Amino acid sequence: MQQGQSNWLAGRRRSTSPLIWLALAILSLLAAGAHAHGVAEGDKGYIQEITGVHLLPFIYLGAKHMVTGYDHLLFLFGVIFFLYRIKDIGVYVSLFAIGHSTTLLLGVYFDTNVSAYLIDAIIGLSVVYKSLDNLGAFQRWFGFQPNTRWATLIFGFFHGFGLATKIKEFEISKDGLIPNLLAFNVGVEIGQMLALFAILIVMGYWRRSASFFRHAYTANVAMMAAGFMLIGYQLTGLFIA
Repeated sequence: MQQGQSNWLAGRRRSTSPLIWLALAILSLLAAGAHAHGVAEGDKGYIQEITGVHLLPFIYLGAKHMVTGYDHLLFLFGVIFFLYRIKDIGVYVSLFAIGHSTTLLLGVYFDTNVSAYLIDAIIGLSVVYKSLDNLGAFQRWFGFQPNTRWATLIFGFFHGFGLATKIKEFEISKDGLIPNLLAFNVGVEIGQMLALFAILIVMGYWRRSASFFRHAYTANVAMMAAGFMLIGYQLTGLFIA
Protein backbone atom coordinates (compact mmCIF):
# COMPACT_ATOMS: atom_id res chain seq x y z
CA MET A 1 0.00 0.00 0.00
CA GLN A 2 2.76 2.45 0.92
CA GLN A 3 4.67 1.59 -2.26
CA GLY A 4 1.58 2.30 -4.36
CA GLN A 5 1.14 5.66 -2.63
CA SER A 6 4.80 6.51 -3.20
CA ASN A 7 4.53 5.74 -6.89
CA TRP A 8 1.42 7.85 -7.11
CA LEU A 9 3.10 10.77 -5.30
CA ALA A 10 5.91 10.67 -7.81
CA GLY A 11 3.52 11.02 -10.73
CA ARG A 12 0.73 13.14 -9.34
CA ARG A 13 1.89 16.36 -11.01
CA ARG A 14 1.12 14.86 -14.39
CA SER A 15 -2.64 14.83 -13.75
CA THR A 16 -4.49 16.88 -16.33
CA SER A 17 -6.70 19.74 -15.25
CA PRO A 18 -9.67 18.82 -17.52
CA LEU A 19 -9.76 15.31 -16.06
CA ILE A 20 -9.79 16.70 -12.54
CA TRP A 21 -12.83 18.82 -13.28
CA LEU A 22 -14.56 15.97 -15.08
CA ALA A 23 -14.05 13.61 -12.14
CA LEU A 24 -15.18 16.31 -9.71
CA ALA A 25 -18.32 16.90 -11.75
CA ILE A 26 -19.19 13.19 -11.85
CA LEU A 27 -18.70 12.62 -8.13
CA SER A 28 -20.43 15.88 -7.29
CA LEU A 29 -23.49 14.63 -9.15
CA LEU A 30 -23.35 11.44 -7.09
CA ALA A 31 -23.06 13.42 -3.90
CA ALA A 32 -25.90 15.71 -4.91
CA GLY A 33 -28.06 12.64 -5.43
CA ALA A 34 -27.31 11.36 -1.97
CA HIS A 35 -30.74 12.47 -0.76
CA ALA A 36 -32.09 9.46 -2.65
CA HIS A 37 -30.07 7.27 -0.31
CA GLY A 38 -33.00 6.61 1.98
CA VAL A 39 -36.15 4.56 2.06
CA ALA A 40 -38.24 4.31 -1.09
CA GLU A 41 -41.93 4.93 -0.44
CA GLY A 42 -42.91 1.60 -2.00
CA ASP A 43 -40.49 -0.32 0.21
CA LYS A 44 -41.58 1.60 3.30
CA GLY A 45 -45.25 0.96 2.63
CA TYR A 46 -44.66 -2.76 2.10
CA ILE A 47 -42.64 -3.18 5.31
CA GLN A 48 -45.20 -1.27 7.36
CA GLU A 49 -47.97 -3.61 6.21
CA ILE A 50 -46.30 -6.93 7.03
CA THR A 51 -45.67 -8.71 10.32
CA GLY A 52 -43.72 -11.82 11.21
CA VAL A 53 -40.58 -13.24 9.63
CA HIS A 54 -39.91 -12.26 6.00
CA LEU A 55 -36.31 -13.17 5.29
CA LEU A 56 -36.08 -12.77 1.51
CA PRO A 57 -37.66 -9.29 1.35
CA PHE A 58 -35.29 -8.04 4.03
CA ILE A 59 -32.28 -9.61 2.33
CA TYR A 60 -33.31 -7.83 -0.86
CA LEU A 61 -33.77 -4.51 0.97
CA GLY A 62 -30.36 -4.80 2.65
CA ALA A 63 -28.59 -5.55 -0.63
CA LYS A 64 -30.46 -2.74 -2.41
CA HIS A 65 -29.59 -0.25 0.30
CA MET A 66 -25.88 -1.03 0.17
CA VAL A 67 -25.62 -1.10 -3.63
CA THR A 68 -27.39 2.27 -3.91
CA GLY A 69 -25.59 3.80 -0.91
CA TYR A 70 -23.23 6.38 -2.45
CA ASP A 71 -21.59 7.20 0.88
CA HIS A 72 -20.82 3.58 1.77
CA LEU A 73 -19.47 2.84 -1.71
CA LEU A 74 -17.26 5.94 -1.77
CA PHE A 75 -15.69 4.93 1.54
CA LEU A 76 -15.23 1.35 0.37
CA PHE A 77 -13.64 2.61 -2.85
CA GLY A 78 -11.21 4.70 -0.82
CA VAL A 79 -10.36 1.84 1.52
CA ILE A 80 -9.30 -0.53 -1.26
CA PHE A 81 -7.76 2.13 -3.52
CA PHE A 82 -4.15 1.22 -2.74
CA LEU A 83 -4.76 -2.38 -1.65
CA TYR A 84 -3.46 -4.95 -4.14
CA ARG A 85 -3.40 -8.24 -2.24
CA ILE A 86 -6.63 -10.15 -1.75
CA LYS A 87 -5.60 -10.89 1.84
CA ASP A 88 -5.32 -7.17 2.67
CA ILE A 89 -8.60 -6.39 0.94
CA GLY A 90 -10.26 -9.18 2.93
CA VAL A 91 -8.94 -7.83 6.24
CA TYR A 92 -10.11 -4.26 5.65
CA VAL A 93 -13.48 -5.22 4.21
CA SER A 94 -14.01 -7.59 7.14
CA LEU A 95 -13.23 -4.83 9.64
CA PHE A 96 -15.69 -2.54 7.88
CA ALA A 97 -18.33 -5.31 7.87
CA ILE A 98 -17.81 -6.07 11.58
CA GLY A 99 -18.18 -2.38 12.39
CA HIS A 100 -21.34 -1.66 10.45
CA SER A 101 -22.97 -5.00 11.29
CA THR A 102 -22.50 -4.43 15.02
CA THR A 103 -24.03 -0.97 15.20
CA LEU A 104 -26.73 -1.77 12.64
CA LEU A 105 -28.09 -4.58 14.81
CA LEU A 106 -27.60 -2.85 18.16
CA GLY A 107 -28.87 0.50 16.91
CA VAL A 108 -32.19 -0.93 15.72
CA TYR A 109 -32.66 -3.45 18.54
CA PHE A 110 -32.09 -0.87 21.30
CA ASP A 111 -33.92 1.83 19.34
CA THR A 112 -31.09 4.36 19.59
CA ASN A 113 -32.22 7.92 19.00
CA VAL A 114 -29.42 9.53 16.98
CA SER A 115 -29.88 12.21 14.33
CA ALA A 116 -29.67 10.64 10.88
CA TYR A 117 -28.27 13.93 9.56
CA LEU A 118 -25.43 13.92 12.09
CA ILE A 119 -24.55 10.29 11.44
CA ASP A 120 -24.59 10.80 7.67
CA ALA A 121 -22.36 13.87 8.07
CA ILE A 122 -19.84 11.70 9.95
CA ILE A 123 -20.10 9.14 7.14
CA GLY A 124 -19.25 11.94 4.72
CA LEU A 125 -16.30 12.77 6.99
CA SER A 126 -15.13 9.16 6.68
CA VAL A 127 -14.92 9.65 2.90
CA VAL A 128 -12.89 12.84 3.38
CA TYR A 129 -10.61 11.10 5.91
CA LYS A 130 -9.90 8.19 3.58
CA SER A 131 -9.19 10.50 0.67
CA LEU A 132 -6.70 12.48 2.76
CA ASP A 133 -5.15 9.25 3.97
CA ASN A 134 -4.69 8.07 0.38
CA LEU A 135 -3.18 11.43 -0.50
CA GLY A 136 -0.60 11.03 2.28
CA ALA A 137 -1.83 14.26 3.91
CA PHE A 138 -1.50 13.14 7.53
CA GLN A 139 2.16 12.25 7.09
CA ARG A 140 2.94 15.60 5.47
CA TRP A 141 0.84 17.74 7.80
CA PHE A 142 1.31 16.06 11.17
CA GLY A 143 4.24 13.68 10.68
CA PHE A 144 2.35 10.53 11.65
CA GLN A 145 0.15 7.91 10.00
CA PRO A 146 -3.18 7.03 11.67
CA ASN A 147 -3.81 3.32 12.14
CA THR A 148 -5.79 2.53 9.00
CA ARG A 149 -7.28 -0.68 10.37
CA TRP A 150 -8.64 0.96 13.50
CA ALA A 151 -9.95 3.85 11.43
CA THR A 152 -11.77 1.46 9.09
CA LEU A 153 -13.38 -0.34 12.04
CA ILE A 154 -14.37 2.87 13.84
CA PHE A 155 -15.87 4.47 10.75
CA GLY A 156 -17.57 1.13 10.11
CA PHE A 157 -19.42 1.64 13.41
CA PHE A 158 -20.73 5.00 12.17
CA HIS A 159 -21.74 3.52 8.82
CA GLY A 160 -23.69 0.90 10.76
CA PHE A 161 -25.50 3.58 12.76
CA GLY A 162 -26.33 5.20 9.42
CA LEU A 163 -27.85 1.94 8.23
CA ALA A 164 -29.75 1.67 11.52
CA THR A 165 -31.30 5.12 11.12
CA LYS A 166 -32.46 4.16 7.63
CA ILE A 167 -33.96 0.80 8.59
CA LYS A 168 -35.81 2.44 11.49
CA GLU A 169 -37.64 4.50 8.88
CA PHE A 170 -39.29 1.23 7.81
CA GLU A 171 -41.09 1.17 11.21
CA ILE A 172 -40.61 -2.59 11.34
CA SER A 173 -43.03 -4.69 13.36
CA LYS A 174 -41.62 -6.12 16.59
CA ASP A 175 -42.98 -9.49 15.50
CA GLY A 176 -40.02 -11.20 13.83
CA LEU A 177 -37.70 -8.24 14.41
CA ILE A 178 -34.50 -10.21 15.13
CA PRO A 179 -34.71 -12.62 12.15
CA ASN A 180 -35.66 -9.76 9.84
CA LEU A 181 -32.78 -7.62 11.12
CA LEU A 182 -30.33 -10.47 10.58
CA ALA A 183 -31.74 -10.98 7.08
CA PHE A 184 -31.32 -7.27 6.33
CA ASN A 185 -27.72 -7.44 7.53
CA VAL A 186 -27.08 -10.49 5.34
CA GLY A 187 -28.46 -8.49 2.43
CA VAL A 188 -26.15 -5.59 3.28
CA GLU A 189 -23.15 -7.95 3.17
CA ILE A 190 -24.33 -9.43 -0.14
CA GLY A 191 -24.72 -5.93 -1.56
CA GLN A 192 -21.27 -4.98 -0.27
CA MET A 193 -19.68 -8.03 -1.90
CA LEU A 194 -21.42 -7.32 -5.22
CA ALA A 195 -20.28 -3.69 -5.11
CA LEU A 196 -16.77 -4.72 -4.09
CA PHE A 197 -16.59 -7.23 -6.93
CA ALA A 198 -17.58 -4.56 -9.45
CA ILE A 199 -15.10 -2.04 -8.00
CA LEU A 200 -12.27 -4.58 -8.06
CA ILE A 201 -12.94 -5.41 -11.72
CA VAL A 202 -12.77 -1.72 -12.66
CA MET A 203 -9.73 -1.12 -10.46
CA GLY A 204 -8.00 -4.19 -11.89
CA TYR A 205 -8.25 -2.85 -15.42
CA TRP A 206 -7.31 0.67 -14.35
CA ARG A 207 -4.26 -0.43 -12.37
CA ARG A 208 -2.86 -2.23 -15.42
CA SER A 209 -2.95 0.98 -17.43
CA ALA A 210 -0.31 3.70 -17.39
CA SER A 211 -2.89 6.24 -16.32
CA PHE A 212 -3.46 4.84 -12.84
CA PHE A 213 -0.66 6.62 -11.00
CA ARG A 214 -1.08 9.73 -13.13
CA HIS A 215 -4.73 10.08 -12.16
CA ALA A 216 -4.84 8.56 -8.67
CA TYR A 217 -4.45 12.06 -7.25
CA THR A 218 -7.40 13.24 -9.33
CA ALA A 219 -9.62 10.39 -8.16
CA ASN A 220 -8.90 11.01 -4.48
CA VAL A 221 -9.38 14.78 -4.76
CA ALA A 222 -12.71 14.14 -6.48
CA MET A 223 -13.69 11.64 -3.79
CA MET A 224 -12.76 14.15 -1.08
CA ALA A 225 -14.88 16.82 -2.78
CA ALA A 226 -17.83 14.43 -2.83
CA GLY A 227 -17.28 13.73 0.88
CA PHE A 228 -17.34 17.45 1.69
CA MET A 229 -20.55 17.82 -0.32
CA LEU A 230 -22.11 14.97 1.66
CA ILE A 231 -21.09 16.67 4.91
CA GLY A 232 -22.48 20.02 3.78
CA TYR A 233 -25.74 18.51 2.60
CA GLN A 234 -26.32 16.61 5.86
CA LEU A 235 -25.33 19.50 8.17
CA THR A 236 -27.67 21.79 6.25
CA GLY A 237 -30.46 19.29 6.83
CA LEU A 238 -29.52 19.07 10.53
CA PHE A 239 -29.74 22.82 11.09
CA ILE A 240 -32.94 23.44 9.14
CA ALA A 241 -34.81 20.28 10.21
